[in-house]
Amino acid sequence: MAVSYEEIVGDVAKVVEAFGVAILVGGGIGAFAIATVRLLRGAPETYSTLRGSLGRVILLGLEVLIIGDIIRTIVVDPTIQSVGVLGLIVLIRIVLSFSLEVEIDGAWPWNGWKTRAEGGTNGVDD
Repeated sequence: MAVSYEEIVGDVAKVVEAFGVAILVGGGIGAFAIATVRLLRGAPETYSTLRGSLGRVILLGLEVLIIGDIIRTIVVDPTIQSVGVLGLIVLIRIVLSFSLEVEIDGAWPWNGWKTRAEGGTNGVDD
């Protein structure tokens, strides 16, 4: 029984997507665990730190999931419809990334250097 190139790459895409989901789930659980410890210790800005941590986890998870989508679209299912769906997913990810960057840094990505130069990341620990 021969395994085709498309099947192998399809399996690779599934592994990449599973890794992206693991990042989202594991990172989310980790962010909440750290926030719980900080809250019990009475640390200031626990809520802001949690939001920043969750934002970073979501950004990383989305990046990995997009890699899986790109692999699947280019190699496994290169149709006009799948390319259109990928384009829509990437567009949504861009909007989410920009909004999450604003939440994390308190400034648009292209103005982030101003926020850092003025002395902070809007209460989020790095």
